[in-house]
Amino acid sequence: MKENAIRVLVVEDHQIVRQGLVALLSVADDVEVVGQASDGMEAVKEFEARQPDVTLMDLRLPKLSGVEAIQRIRSRYSNARFIVLTTYDGDEDIYRALQAGARAYLLKGMSVDVLLSTIKSVHAGKSIIPPAIAQKLAERMASEPLTQREQEVLEQIVRGKSNKEIGSELGVSEATVKTHINNLLGKLGVEDRTQAATAAIQRGLVQLDPKGGIRL
Repeated sequence: MKENAIRVLVVEDHQIVRQGLVALLSVADDVEVVGQASDGMEAVKEFEARQPDVTLMDLRLPKLSGVEAIQRIRSRYSNARFIVLTTYDGDEDIYRALQAGARAYLLKGMSVDVLLSTIKSVHAGKSIIPPAIAQKLAERMASEPLTQREQEVLEQIVRGKSNKEIGSELGVSEATVKTHINNLLGKLGVEDRTQAATAAIQRGLVQLDPKGGIRL
């Protein structure tokens, strides 16, 4: 054990990445890795067992997403401090993570020095949002959100469903589906269904699971 070290939990589903993070943090004098988790459910259990000072949380996790894991943990431990560490910089991912209570949002390409300084800052009660991430968050806050029905239609578009199939799935007419599509195209600032599907995935509005399906 390292005396007076910041106790960190590492949550990452890719084993090599997780082991790399643990190895990098283990050489720091003032940081100690007290636990690891490879999915969202395990993250909740490990947090309860270890009570870390700071948790590094990936967003796209099996069983329970990073955002859902943060929400569950903070519902019981309101002072829990999280740093989202992800390869995704979609504005919806950023928005959901920070809404859930994350104190910092870092992309996995950051340097070790940035990671360590962020851990120390979050442990000290600060929030760290890089300028590029802050810009995307500002754009998300300024945009008009999709309605629940528009979100459902968008998910079906990503699945490759036709208007008729979407109408059948949601129990509405094709004309209603077309209206929803026109509305969501305008809100997303795109011109057609293909662009809408691409934007949905890039922005984190619709998440794909490792098997290629949609994670709802």
